[in-house]
This record gives sequence, structure tokens and C-alpha cells, in this order.
Amino acid sequence: MERREFMNKSTGAAALGLAVGSGLLPATAAAQDAAGWNKAAFDSKSLAEAVKALGGGTAVESKDLVLQAPEIAENGAVVRIGAQSNLASTTQIALVVEKNPNALAALFDLPAGTDANVSTNVKMGQSSNVYAVAKAGDKFYYAVKEVKVTLGGCGG
Repeated sequence: MERREFMNKSTGAAALGLAVGSGLLPATAAAQDAAGWNKAAFDSKSLAEAVKALGGGTAVESKDLVLQAPEIAENGAVVRIGAQSNLASTTQIALVVEKNPNALAALFDLPAGTDANVSTNVKMGQSSNVYAVAKAGDKFYYAVKEVKVTLGGCGG
């Protein structure tokens, strides 16, 4: 075993243990990371598939979920997308780009008491509907906005 390989494995495990032990990272997030990510959700090709893989049936549109996305993205390689949920007991927010090869672009698990407000940069290969999906209780809700891409980002 190379020194760098040993340090990377040792440091990563120690940092994860320290974060969980100090309360900075909930134990459920650490367990999910150790067991792997939700491959089925990230392999999904549509909003319906992503919601199903996340443990839901169908999602309903909600005005209590606000999606922040530009109307026109000049460069599809870097598109800033955000979502804010005003739904009580929101535990998860997902960002879905309908026409990307893999629709689920980001998934955020929110510990209890956390402000349900997230944002990140995503890649978009072409103009598409973008969805914010929130899990509140056992139900899923969504907000949608069309984003027009003028320069492709997913290999385009």
C-alpha cells in the first residue's frame, strides 16, 4: 500500500468519525455515505423515476416550494439552481434536470431543524424543465421552471 493511499483512507475515515462524534454530521448521513449513494435515483431518466427511487409514489406541485433558476443559461456547463422549501418537516430536497442523461442532478438530506434552502451548480446539455423536489413527511412535492440553454454543457 502506498503512503498516499494509506493517508487518504485513514484520514477520510478519521474525519468522518470525528464529524459524527462531534455532532457536525448526523449518524444517518454517515451511514448512507458508508453504505453508498442511492444509485437507482441518480440513474433515473425522469422526474417520476427519481421520485420512485427516493421512496415516493408521485409528487404533487406545491407553491410552498420555491425554485430559483435562470430563465436563460448562457453556459450549460455552469447553471446555478436553488430551492427553498416552506413545507413543514422537509427532510430532503432534490434537483432534477429533465433532459439530462441522468435526470437527478443533486440530492440534499436535511437534518431536523435545518433551514430547507439549498443551491448548487449543475450541468445542462440542452434547454429543459428543471424541478425542485422536496420530501416532507412521507409525501413528495415539486416546483418546475423551464431553463433555456444557449451553449451546451453536457458534452455539447
